[in-house]
Amino acid sequence: MSRKLSQWMAVPLVLLLVILTGCQAVGGVDVGQAMVNNTKVKSGETKQSMHINIEPDKQFATDEDLEMIKRINSISLNIDHAKMKDTNTASVKGSVSIEGTKLPFHLSMDKSGMTIDVDGAQKPVYISLDTLGGAETMLLPIDTKELEKQMQELSPKVLTFVMKHLSNPKNISVTPVQEAVNGETLSLNKLHMEINGEELLAMVKPFLTSISKDEQGLKQLIGDLYDVLYPVFESYMGLEGMENEGITSIVPNSKEEAVTSIYAMIKEGLDSILVNYDQELNNLLQNTTELKTVFGPETKLNMDFFIDSKLDIRKQKMSLKVAVPASEDLPVRAVTVSADSELWNIGGAVTIDEVDASRGVMELTEGEVTPGQVLRNFDPNSFVYQFLKNEMKITTKSIFLHPSEENGAMTVKNTTFVPLRYLSEQLDAEVKWTKGSKQIVVIDDITGDEIILTVDSPKATVAGQEVTMVESAFVGKNGKTYVPLRFMAESLGATIEKEQDTGWIFIDRP
Repeated sequence: MSRKLSQWMAVPLVLLLVILTGCQAVGGVDVGQAMVNNTKVKSGETKQSMHINIEPDKQFATDEDLEMIKRINSISLNIDHAKMKDTNTASVKGSVSIEGTKLPFHLSMDKSGMTIDVDGAQKPVYISLDTLGGAETMLLPIDTKELEKQMQELSPKVLTFVMKHLSNPKNISVTPVQEAVNGETLSLNKLHMEINGEELLAMVKPFLTSISKDEQGLKQLIGDLYDVLYPVFESYMGLEGMENEGITSIVPNSKEEAVTSIYAMIKEGLDSILVNYDQELNNLLQNTTELKTVFGPETKLNMDFFIDSKLDIRKQKMSLKVAVPASEDLPVRAVTVSADSELWNIGGAVTIDEVDASRGVMELTEGEVTPGQVLRNFDPNSFVYQFLKNEMKITTKSIFLHPSEENGAMTVKNTTFVPLRYLSEQLDAEVKWTKGSKQIVVIDDITGDEIILTVDSPKATVAGQEVTMVESAFVGKNGKTYVPLRFMAESLGATIEKEQDTGWIFIDRP
């Protein structure tokens, strides 16, 4: 359901964002400049809230669907106080609510990483920005700070170009109001805007037509993009092994050539779209009837911006309802997103609230943190622990073994054996073995219990209790230690099932 919902939400959301950035002057207020100013905010303080409401279609929705929708509708995000010192340094204090349970959180971040503390955690969680696509993916020999600065400078230019060509919605007005922001009453201009799906779709053709006639503006924008992106391309092509890539032959050698050729491609594309635009749009709506719902009168955006004399947006209230074509696969009639925010101390000196890391942190590194380590960082009675274990099911693992595989099972004396280290590590367990010793200790990731085995002995200890295996562990000709599969899997909290016809073995840990 989630994939289909995202599919039908995506297009109207993108177009609505374009509409929002494209509003021109209304009632003496330069709305477009206010939008541009909003992208330039480098420091400030804010509070925000957001809520999603899904309207089910009871014709298609099952009891299970209704229960899931009810749970989603109970979720809300409240940011009590967010502080941004600069583009890299910020803190957020707030809470997430779900089914009446409130989960407070505190987050702070800098250019290196993000620290998050939530209710019930023994230590705050630290996420290095390298693991989110920072240093590990940015391998190009370029000045990333300069690139970031150029991208920030590029955003207003793109917005200005969009605003130049996009007309205002029909229902838009500005009125002077007295409005409270962070407890202070201010004289502001209230920009109110309403637009539905049909109106949104009707604004696309004039927008594209206006762009197609603006040769100078489009070439200027292409040139601005070239200045920022071409050095990145050059650095990429300069990497070892990339010299012979065919892409170099299609990139012009000069900015002037690039602008001319790219403009020609865009112009040709726009003209080909516009020549039969109405007929093609009509055909699309006829052939894809679901779009008539998404871009129908029931899709609605209501937005209030509160703008001060400096053209800074100080407060926002938004409600976006997207009508969805209901079906058995997607038993939803509409999705509504509601949000509001306040912003103050814009451009002022800001001191963030750093998360207290004096008791240490649990660093999340992809592939190095096990489910058990994550769970042990939280109070078993806490909401986060229960959510991770029972809802997210982070401990769930499924393993498939076949005798023909390198790490597959083998049968000896009617007992199925499996490589000890392979199975243990697949179930996140830690294996300890002292060279020269026959004793092996396996530590269960979830419970922390120790399983002690001795090669060539059927005796073992599980969580301090002595047990006898059906057969002894042994070292195979390949040098791997093998143990009875059922014993090892069940000792680590898993179940096994064997498919007699194919030989496949399925191991599942809840």
